[in-house]
Amino acid sequence: MTERNQKPAQRRPVRGDAARKQQLPAVTDHPPEALERDRHPYAALDRGVIASLARVTGGISPHAMLDAWGDWAMHLARAPGRQLELMERARDNSLKLAQFAVSGLAGKPGDKPFAPGTYDTRWSHSGWDRPPFALWQQGFLASQDWWHAATADLRGLRQQNNERTGFMIRQLLDTVSPSNFPHCNPEILEATWKSAGRNLIDGTAHYADDAHRVLTQEHRPVPENFALGKVLAATPGKVVYRNDLMELIQYAPSTEKVHAEPVLIVPAWIMKYYILDLSPHNSFIRWLVDQGHTVFCISWLNPGAEQADLSLEDYRLKGIMQALDVIGGIVPDVRVHANGYCLGGTLLAIAAATMARDHDDRLASVTLMAAQVDFAEAGELLLFLDESQVAFLEDMMWSQGYLDRPQMSGAFAAIRSEDLIWSRAVRRYYLGEPDLPTDIEVWVNDTTRMPARMHSEYLRGIFLENRITAGRFAVEGRVIALKDIAAPMFVVATETDHIAPWRSVWKTALFTDCDLSFVLTKGGHNTGILSEPGHPRRHYRIGHRPAGAHYQGPNRWLAAHEPQPGSWWPEWADWLKLHSGDSGKPPALTESALGEAPGSYVLQP
Repeated sequence: MTERNQKPAQRRPVRGDAARKQQLPAVTDHPPEALERDRHPYAALDRGVIASLARVTGGISPHAMLDAWGDWAMHLARAPGRQLELMERARDNSLKLAQFAVSGLAGKPGDKPFAPGTYDTRWSHSGWDRPPFALWQQGFLASQDWWHAATADLRGLRQQNNERTGFMIRQLLDTVSPSNFPHCNPEILEATWKSAGRNLIDGTAHYADDAHRVLTQEHRPVPENFALGKVLAATPGKVVYRNDLMELIQYAPSTEKVHAEPVLIVPAWIMKYYILDLSPHNSFIRWLVDQGHTVFCISWLNPGAEQADLSLEDYRLKGIMQALDVIGGIVPDVRVHANGYCLGGTLLAIAAATMARDHDDRLASVTLMAAQVDFAEAGELLLFLDESQVAFLEDMMWSQGYLDRPQMSGAFAAIRSEDLIWSRAVRRYYLGEPDLPTDIEVWVNDTTRMPARMHSEYLRGIFLENRITAGRFAVEGRVIALKDIAAPMFVVATETDHIAPWRSVWKTALFTDCDLSFVLTKGGHNTGILSEPGHPRRHYRIGHRPAGAHYQGPNRWLAAHEPQPGSWWPEWADWLKLHSGDSGKPPALTESALGEAPGSYVLQP
């Protein structure tokens, strides 16, 4: 089925490019005088200077950092009670550390007074229990404990600045952790002794390779043993449609009969779609096909500078809406189960609300996986998102046309810097261990870019101004409302998600009135979603809210729902079956397809 001869069924008014130009922008409504200023040569000079600075700072606005520390310092200066409390804490921590040191010198080491965080794996080697390494470790953790108290809630301090200072001091402390220095780390010393220094030679080679790729911005190719289309993203299927923004993949059926309603998967464009089609044993898409569903999936283009003007509305129209049109031509006269993951889920919620407003009833259900619709409590990733930061990023994207891979991956890594940055650096550069990638690590490193206009609209309208749930998000000139969605919803959140915290995802229940099932599953943003049946030590909670029921807060919901062992996938399969019609013969894959899955867009570097 080619782009040229595709004639999908239409159930909504067709609007041409001329009509789209007259529409009210979805998330940008700058006044005319502001637009005129932006076109002035002096403005271009300012933006160029800021763009150069942004490349040095990795896209972080210095104003956001200085503002946070200034606000914290002024409020602490006028709080003598907090100052006395911190003095006492410093005294107590020093006494605990001194007592531990004296006990060690006397040959009777006691219990360690300070314990690392749950996810801090830097101290797992047994050498950290021996002197002097144990004392160095405890000294670091004592300082960490004091700074945690110093950046705790302070009366009058803006909550965002309070969280910013805590985040920044964690990053600073991580740089001076004794685990980062060869002469202070017993694991490095032991490896150096056993290998006669070979680990340091190998580590130097690894460092040189990584430095070369950072300086040249060279994209690391997917390893051959994880080749796309052969090992990863290997579920059989065909590309049935392609435009300048996405490819639509239809997967081959694996059962004699399939449910009448097809499933459309809308992945996030910040990463490539095959997070949902990894190895055969944990491929979400392959498992869904095996449950007797006709599955379609969008594979987004990896944009470059020439796609700088792609908008959020382009992603809705050329992505989700175009995919629904194509599916309507392949599987006519049936509704579609739509599933959106991460940012793809946010876009799907926008599309579903727009369709509901326009009386477009093509959705049989809406599933959102680790996706937010309200961003008031969106987690550490958005700590530095304010007007200064957004303008900083906009100027950087203005100069290059997109937000580049390192500028995004660095932000994600900073959230768990002790593990994703420093522990990896120790293993790779000091222990000489090569990266032995897993399928999910290959996907994490296979990052994409985001077009400047779309990302600016997303940051301003959705993150910064939170327009979706504030009733100020306009599509085609009219505001949309999530409460208009009548299709049943299935919402999945993960317990340790640092990107889409589960209580933020829970707010979908606050802003919708439809029949809604909510699942809270063990794991993080990716690992919680990839929770295939048979995965060890997995559990989930599930609850149901009938249409029109009163709202219940997240903590009360959590207390009322006990964890159940196993994967949440079968629960979703049962829910889909409940909202699906009779099974029948699967639709044939078109002979005029544009190539085999996984298509060409996912291979773009």
